Amino acid sequence: QVQLVESGGGLVQAGGSLRLSCAASGSIGSINVMGWYRQAPGKQRELVASITGGKTTGYADSVKGRFTISRDNAKNTVYLQMNSLKPEDTANYFCNADVLVLFSVRSVNYWGQGTQVTVSS
Repeated sequence: QVQLVESGGGLVQAGGSLRLSCAASGSIGSINVMGWYRQAPGKQRELVASITGGKTTGYADSVKGRFTISRDNAKNTVYLQMNSLKPEDTANYFCNADVLVLFSVRSVNYWGQGTQVTVSS
């Protein structure tokens, strides 16, 4: 079993910054792709950014140039640095990881509990 715990959410004004963290723990052999998703009330959950084990990154068009995803493989942790925040960024942010479980060749997808980001105008 693997657990993902997010932190770093909060309330900021437009133009401000936040840094989200997601730490994975449990029966981890290795972690493949990790990503950050967000979901606003009444909206579908969307992928914000992703990063592979080799640290290749991808971003939604709406956050390119403003958000940066990174990871520390030794700590099994992924980060999302969010700059120049806009009210449209307001959402619950979820961490996701595709994990190769210890002593197994199968991968399992896990979700964190979520952390709220609110950007005021």
